[in-house]
Order: sequence, then C-alpha cells, then structure tokens
Amino acid sequence: MAEDNPSNPTKSAAKANQKSRLGAELKANLMRRKAQVRARRTGEPDQRPEGLDPRKSASDQ
Repeated sequence: MAEDNPSNPTKSAAKANQKSRLGAELKANLMRRKAQVRARRTGEPDQRPEGLDPRKSASDQ
C-alpha cells in the first residue's frame, strides 16, 4: 500500500532520476545528429562504422 502513495520519496526520486537520465540521452542524441548534419553540409564522410564503404565499388565486393 505504501507504493500507491504519491508522496513516496523513493518513487519520486526514481522518477526524477529517470527524467534526468532521459534528458541526458536526448541531449547526446541531438548532439550526434547535429554533428552528422554539419558533416554532410561540409562534404566530409560520416564517421559511423555502419553502412557501405564509399571507396569500394560493386565489382570489388
């Protein structure tokens, strides 16, 4: 029954922790996306490991 109490300090602390963690993840994601946009705008290749290697042609594979 103590879990249903909205003034439970452990639940509110957990919610606050979750909210700050999600905020930090959102900020990190936004920074990555901005870096990707800047790289594309300047013509530099993405630094991500996934995707196709632009130096290889279809006959090289």
